[in-house]
Amino acid sequence: MNPDLDLTLDRVIRAPRAAVWRAWTDPSRFEKWWVPAPTLCRVDRLEVRPGGALVTRLSDDGVEFVPHVDATFLVVDELERIVFTNAIDSAWRPTNPSPVPMTTEIILTDHPDGTDYRVIVRHGDPAARARHDELGFAEGFGSVTEQLAGVAESQGGR
Repeated sequence: MNPDLDLTLDRVIRAPRAAVWRAWTDPSRFEKWWVPAPTLCRVDRLEVRPGGALVTRLSDDGVEFVPHVDATFLVVDELERIVFTNAIDSAWRPTNPSPVPMTTEIILTDHPDGTDYRVIVRHGDPAARARHDELGFAEGFGSVTEQLAGVAESQGGR
């Protein structure tokens, strides 16, 4: 972790790692938490494997869905870690994504109350990190992590 380049979020989710993992890997669950409510999400592709695609669209009105994320999974260690980047799209082409290129690492570990959930978002330079922070990283990732917790906790061990 490099504080000049990275942003982090840590949270305990009161559900087993398997429930958090399912919320990340099941498209119908993923759609429920991936964007801050009341915005809606549609998953076009969720191929949680190295080289797999993460493609989503969002809608503020529930009618028109516009492109949101087009990314590639880099590392997938079942029940432990997911790493993806928007700097390479789902067709493996280099991109210049808006608002900033980043690589996101999700780390899941056991906790006495459920799952330690850690997010590390890596940026290429301090300006990109600062821009992401100014755009509301803490609020945005905090909001969707709260929604993720709600999905995982409601599903429990199922």
